[in-house]
Amino acid sequence: MFIYSMRAGTIRFFGIVCVALAALIALIAFVPELQPVAAGAEVVEESDTVSFEKIRSNEERIAFLGEFDWQVDAAPTESTTVTIPREFDKVFAAYNELQRKQGLDLSAYSGKTVERYTYTVTNYENYEGAVLANLLIYRGRVIGADICSADTAGFVHGLERN
Repeated sequence: MFIYSMRAGTIRFFGIVCVALAALIALIAFVPELQPVAAGAEVVEESDTVSFEKIRSNEERIAFLGEFDWQVDAAPTESTTVTIPREFDKVFAAYNELQRKQGLDLSAYSGKTVERYTYTVTNYENYEGAVLANLLIYRGRVIGADICSADTAGFVHGLERN
């Protein structure tokens, strides 16, 4: 007959190891990348979806806007860095809702400094004023984009044509 005894410390140690192992397996299964990925931004086939990644040069930004049939001037009107606020006010929450409708989400980037590129749109129909295209880029990935008028009482919408 064999008698084996375990102290409470040994049982607690193996319990902690099991919980840590389960947490690690869950992280591997549910978090495939370290950077946040916007819903719908994955590329299944190049013809089916637009890639929101690997936008590093001016030509790539112009080509990205071209995928939505927007023609823009070759040089950006403005190129600057902006900080996504940690807490969204009503205006920024509404802007983020616009982003979420097109498969992007700025809440994952709160507090981050991102690059904003603004281009003049040259093929916006049925509007007399100046129209701008804005791209928010973080580490080569488009995290936000919009088409807006330069007028104070103008419009703002996503990249899809209305």
